[in-house]
Amino acid sequence: MSVIEAIKKAARPAALGIMLAAAGMSAQAQQPSASAIATAKELITLAGATTLFTPLIAGVVEQAKNLYLQQDPGLAKDLNEIATQLRNDLQPRFAELTDEVARLYATNFTDQELKDILTFYKTASGKKLLNEQPKLVDSSMKFAQEWANKLSDLVVVKMRDELKKRGHAL
Repeated sequence: MSVIEAIKKAARPAALGIMLAAAGMSAQAQQPSASAIATAKELITLAGATTLFTPLIAGVVEQAKNLYLQQDPGLAKDLNEIATQLRNDLQPRFAELTDEVARLYATNFTDQELKDILTFYKTASGKKLLNEQPKLVDSSMKFAQEWANKLSDLVVVKMRDELKKRGHAL
């Protein structure tokens, strides 16, 4: 499995959870409890949400390195050393991402809801959902794109027909 495929696989449950959280499902009016945040952290880890963020630090460092390499390829040796050091130095910041996503979950779900979701994800059905969801999302997106393309073709033909009926030369 390529890195991109792995990111996509990990991204699906994370994206779904973030979308649900952003939609405000079961939103709490107050700050989440420490218990809710802890449960949310366990939930996002189990759901693979943290895997989505794993390549971010290295990716940002690599992008900056490539920017400098484009300007002067002779900097490669130094930039490789600097990039390695920066990846190591910045790794502790990964916790910021995990903490914020956990806070989002804990803000939008009650502690009990988080526990219920976590309990479900630990069941055979929940594990299957987490495993199958990336494939289902990919297949659904592919189908939706194909469906939209066919619909677009139909709409274009119908519009052209209607415009011709109204005397427009196309």
